[in-house]
Amino acid sequence: MKNLKIILTVLFITLLILFAFISTKQQSQTSTKPIIGATTFALYDATKYIAGETCKVVNILPFGVDPHSFEPTPKLMVNIEKSALVFYSGAGLEPWVQNFDFKGKAVDLSKYVHLRKLEQHSEDEEEHHSEHADKHEHHQHHHNGIDPHYWLDFNNMKIISTVITEKLIALLPQNRALYMNNRDAYIKKLDKLNLAYQTQLSGCKNDTVVVSHNALGYIADKYGFHVESLTGLSPEAQPSAQDINRVFNGIKEHGIDTIFFENFVNDKLIKSIAHDAGISFDVFEPLGNITADEAKAGKSYEDIMYENLKKLRKALQCQ
Repeated sequence: MKNLKIILTVLFITLLILFAFISTKQQSQTSTKPIIGATTFALYDATKYIAGETCKVVNILPFGVDPHSFEPTPKLMVNIEKSALVFYSGAGLEPWVQNFDFKGKAVDLSKYVHLRKLEQHSEDEEEHHSEHADKHEHHQHHHNGIDPHYWLDFNNMKIISTVITEKLIALLPQNRALYMNNRDAYIKKLDKLNLAYQTQLSGCKNDTVVVSHNALGYIADKYGFHVESLTGLSPEAQPSAQDINRVFNGIKEHGIDTIFFENFVNDKLIKSIAHDAGISFDVFEPLGNITADEAKAGKSYEDIMYENLKKLRKALQCQ
């Protein structure tokens, strides 16, 4: 009996040591994973999918924060500067990136994609809207005639996925096969999204969508509808009485029954316009960032783009 107690005690101690060893090893492996930063949710989603569990992928923007007005804290800057890789949107969206002294490599993904240039009247409109914002905001959100929401084009997202894969392979070549397989799977999802948008946005009764902030340019150009926006590319810009009147006229002219706004901006004016015009309002997600609730629910780029499609079909009165 005494010997049995000794044997059981030795086994128990051995198991404790084994569990402690395994736990320490797992913590060590986790702590040595390279940190990969991404500045918008769309880039974060693609990077996280392709990298899998091999890296710690961080969405630099806290969930629920507007990417247009985001300013990183000194503490955040110190942490992000330790990243092995940082993928940022470029195209004038994140001027604060220039203040970082990256220890690793920062990749401006706008240099690889097809960028949508604004028509001259759109640029003039953006300048007009920006006059209502302060000088700091004007500097932050003037995109030099380029629409920075390029991740809403699925072909651009395919390019982004390929570039992310190449950079991850260069960083961790031992994971090459995994990254390429994950990239191919992600691109298949993008192809399915593109096909869904092509087929489901055809044969629509309306050809115009009314929005608060013009983030739908890439989608509208690709799938053949027009966008009437209350403000230009800057969500913080304050619309004038002329802007509001123009939108009211557009609603009447095109028989619009839904007006869109996006999260992170004051929706009071949009709801007032919808009430006065007798139409409904809804949220369109341009995916620069997502809300904390959406992040908690585990929503992906794919999930939200299908939700956006459903809302567009309703607004355009598609068959």
